[in-house]
Amino acid sequence: MDNMVVSDRIKLLLLLEFVVLCLLLPSIIISFRLAGVMLFFLWGAGIYCWLAIHHNRENFLRDVWKWDAVTFANMKIIVVRWLIACVGMLLFLYYYAPERMFEMVLHKPGFLPYLMVAYPVLSAFPQELIFCSFFFERYAVFFRTERVKIVASALVFAYAHILFINWVAPFLTLIAGVIFAMTFSKTRSLALVTIEHALYGNALFLIGLGRYFYGGAVPLH
Repeated sequence: MDNMVVSDRIKLLLLLEFVVLCLLLPSIIISFRLAGVMLFFLWGAGIYCWLAIHHNRENFLRDVWKWDAVTFANMKIIVVRWLIACVGMLLFLYYYAPERMFEMVLHKPGFLPYLMVAYPVLSAFPQELIFCSFFFERYAVFFRTERVKIVASALVFAYAHILFINWVAPFLTLIAGVIFAMTFSKTRSLALVTIEHALYGNALFLIGLGRYFYGGAVPLH
């Protein structure tokens, strides 16, 4: 769509869609404390995003998946950056809430194998479909440069995590959102950015930050 001449009417409709999908929907979830059923909204939004583009581009999902971008060179960059981020998350939790370090590993070890498999499919994939693949394609007309597109994607991604009613989730997802958007901007690969998101998400739960990303409000320090 970024290569097409877009009429003012279409721009207005896209803006309305953006407001509903990226601002109104998270606000409703926040207002009614619906974080506990977030996956329902996430997959509903993901299916809508796919259908909205599939209507004009039948091969959109196949084209944007781009498994060939999952190369050693790209993964090396992602893994090194991820390891540095893991150290940062460990240090953050050590100073902010040390009693929560590795709490899932210590108290719910049997749940971890299921989480490690389910998170990439049920959470990372639809999030990257919405906030990278769909966002970059659908709303390119509103952003003049890739840098602005990256920042906008990260801000929307972070806002969506305000629904967990704590400052940790949006703060960390703002940083992660920039990282994921940069990866997608460079490769245009949904497969690669889903893998990257899964690495961060699984590490987050292993380290002990998962409490801030599920079930609603977490008492603040």
